[in-house]
Amino acid sequence: MDREKGPSSPAGLDAETLEFIVRTLQTLNSSGVPFLLAGAYALHRYTGIERHTKDLDIFVLPGDLDRHFRALEEAGYRTELTFSHWLGKAYRGEQFLDLIFNSGNGVAPVDQSWFEHSVAEEVFGVPVRLCPPEEIIWQKSLIMERERFDGADVAHLILSRGDVLDWPRLLRRFGPLWPVLLAHLILFGFIYPSERTRVPDWVLGELYRRQQDERGHTPSPERICRGTILSRAQYLVDTQHRGYRDARLRPEGSMTPEQIAQWTAAIETGK
Repeated sequence: MDREKGPSSPAGLDAETLEFIVRTLQTLNSSGVPFLLAGAYALHRYTGIERHTKDLDIFVLPGDLDRHFRALEEAGYRTELTFSHWLGKAYRGEQFLDLIFNSGNGVAPVDQSWFEHSVAEEVFGVPVRLCPPEEIIWQKSLIMERERFDGADVAHLILSRGDVLDWPRLLRRFGPLWPVLLAHLILFGFIYPSERTRVPDWVLGELYRRQQDERGHTPSPERICRGTILSRAQYLVDTQHRGYRDARLRPEGSMTPEQIAQWTAAIETGK
């Protein structure tokens, strides 16, 4: 980066957006409040796939959100708590960044472990730390909307990082949602049959064992739909009209009825 003339724009990214990204990362660094960068820049670092976007995905600890808001407001940004269970935003003119402290389904909160396993990188000349690939896989595996499915990103991360992933930690991250991980690993073997060894045999063996144990138990009489964890829209028919309990609700999940209602209402606006 030319410090006198400012950063040069890579292909597909206009100069105004590039300036916004650099300014924002510098502002966040100057605040001293920990944050992690994800999105396209982390995906590029881990997979080599380059796709420039006009927004920034910044991951923060829930308890640090207000401190980030204050630092950004002092730098001239306008901030809002967009969704109380997972997302804030900060605007500077027409540009904006997402401040993410959980996932939209409420099951993947940011905690200190994200920072302990983060990766040092430099983005457009600015030093940052990236979300760990394990946490990115965890979050992306649970996005299966009609208009967005992140399975290809998951497959590319396994392809590029499978031999160095912290598989025990990834299994712990999924917890009771391990069948979703198993589904993605089966798909990975289908997508890249020559690369199946990227997934350790013991991982698949453990997940297959859990599947067999689960099938050996009598199904729970409780009618619960976990599809809402994967898509906020496509399983509303089950929770609103067919008598299934929404798995995002406490105590199984972490969301309140009010938070689910707000998140559902936002479907119409595309937020």
